[in-house]
Amino acid sequence: MSGAGSGALPPGRRELLAWAAGLGAVTAEALAASAPMPLASARGRLAAAERAGAMRAWRHLRDEPALYTVTRAGLRSTEVVGLRPASVSPGGARHAGACCAAAAFLSRAFTGHTVLGEPALRRAERERGRPFALLDARLRPGGGRAAHRPDLLLIGPARGEQPIAVEVELTVKGPERLASICRAWARSREVSGVLYLAAGDVLGPLARALDAVGAGERVVVLALDALG
Repeated sequence: MSGAGSGALPPGRRELLAWAAGLGAVTAEALAASAPMPLASARGRLAAAERAGAMRAWRHLRDEPALYTVTRAGLRSTEVVGLRPASVSPGGARHAGACCAAAAFLSRAFTGHTVLGEPALRRAERERGRPFALLDARLRPGGGRAAHRPDLLLIGPARGEQPIAVEVELTVKGPERLASICRAWARSREVSGVLYLAAGDVLGPLARALDAVGAGERVVVLALDALG
């Protein structure tokens, strides 16, 4: 069996690996929706990349899709720079799956835009020399401003156009922390707006936090169930 870095890559694999590396972790369902392609074909492509050593599968959650990340060999084969191999912890698997599903939805809904996941977002911040938002000082013990990254960043095709931050919320944060994050987004001039994709039990607390800090004009909230 040939390794991930040997010879010419099979058709479509370079694009697959670059896409997955930028998001961090992907599922066959997200690949099928983004491509688009039949789900069986998406599963076959990911399985083939895993057999070649270019991707690793993480199966932490029963009855949930496997998550695939790009290995070091896979990154070398695509000549992607500035990114490291990602991993998926048991505690982070559900959120990682929701983020790649959201990325697939956004890529379909916003044709011509680019969706950055956390790895690509970190690289973009290193290149620009500053983060895309800053939280309130009281969120960090002992004071000081704490950097906060959105889960995804939606970048438009126009030069100089400010991006849209995307937050994927599955669990309810403490009221003070949630309000502080919403306040930071309301004040941020690094993004043109914020899209929250939230689980059902998060919608109420999130709406109250937005109302409390007056952030409703810059933040749009959608239920994750609405993504389909």
